[in-house]
Amino acid sequence: MQLALNLAGSVSGQTSPNPPVGATVVKNGEILGVGAHLKAGEPHAEVHALQMAGDKAKGATIYITLEPCSHHGKTPPCADLIIEKGLSRAVIAIKDPNEKVAGRGIEKLEAAGINVELGVLQQEAADVNKHFFHYTRTKTPYVTMKSAVSLDGKTATHTGDSKWVTGEVARRDVHQYRHTHDAILVGVKTVIADDPSLTARIPNGGKNPLRIILDSDLRTPLDANVLNDKRADTWIFTEQNITEEQIKPFREKNGVSIIPLNSLDPATVLRLLGEKKIMSLFVEGGAAVNGSFLESGKINRLVQYMAPKLIGGKDAPSSIAGDGFNSMRETLPLDIINIEMIGGDIKIIAEPRKDDANVYGNY
Repeated sequence: MQLALNLAGSVSGQTSPNPPVGATVVKNGEILGVGAHLKAGEPHAEVHALQMAGDKAKGATIYITLEPCSHHGKTPPCADLIIEKGLSRAVIAIKDPNEKVAGRGIEKLEAAGINVELGVLQQEAADVNKHFFHYTRTKTPYVTMKSAVSLDGKTATHTGDSKWVTGEVARRDVHQYRHTHDAILVGVKTVIADDPSLTARIPNGGKNPLRIILDSDLRTPLDANVLNDKRADTWIFTEQNITEEQIKPFREKNGVSIIPLNSLDPATVLRLLGEKKIMSLFVEGGAAVNGSFLESGKINRLVQYMAPKLIGGKDAPSSIAGDGFNSMRETLPLDIINIEMIGGDIKIIAEPRKDDANVYGNY
């Protein structure tokens, strides 16, 4: 199962809106086949693993990180294939919360006489599928918010100089997060100040996320990288009072869409992204954008890099602005998931504290 989970993790970010799934076929202690679901619409992990195993799959055990599908979608049901190949046992990490599956795959296997064991490395499987589980439950993207600060919590000097707060290793790590998320979001101030590309520059290439800019007055410069490099599509969310004359020059840019909304608050933005089947969102905005996501309660995971330096200055910006909370009782409590050194910096991963210990409720 750990091997299957490793396979699932290796394709994280490239299967959306499907979940990343891994599978292994084992018989008499020998691994006969392995597989991962590589892309939506293509064969599932079980198919790859069983094809590799061939006729030897009869009487074998299949380990799967997520309950096999039992319905016809873009591909045939994997539960039917497992039955057809004559496997004797299926070890499944976790049930699929998708209403089209939700236990039906397990029921189909058991009805065919296959011994099913559920719950092996369940929490690890839930973490691999955190984007999919959250999207399935809420119909909105899973939100990861990233920030990079000095030890005294500053993101730049009082003059606005922010290159670079953290070291090269930490910055490379950020690109891996971009690769594993469907979309990345920033505010227009970040585009104006830094002219970022917002792409996943990782070794051997990577999947570039959809780029989203919150820009109420449509101030995004027409020569900005995100409008001209053609490395990924860019959606600019603006407000309804924008005129057609303002929008017209943007229409000439390939891959650029202007989307007027009634409000740019996180709840409205996430609802629309969910309708567009965006399953995960990497928020890499400035202090104002981060503040709006905090105050709206729309953060699922925080990734914070802390550099061993002190910037100081009462006017030096921090990572989160907005009004903030009125009392300590109102603040957002977090559970620290992991702390590690990454290059010379500290990386902290935290999640909002939840009372519900159910693995689906956590996402």
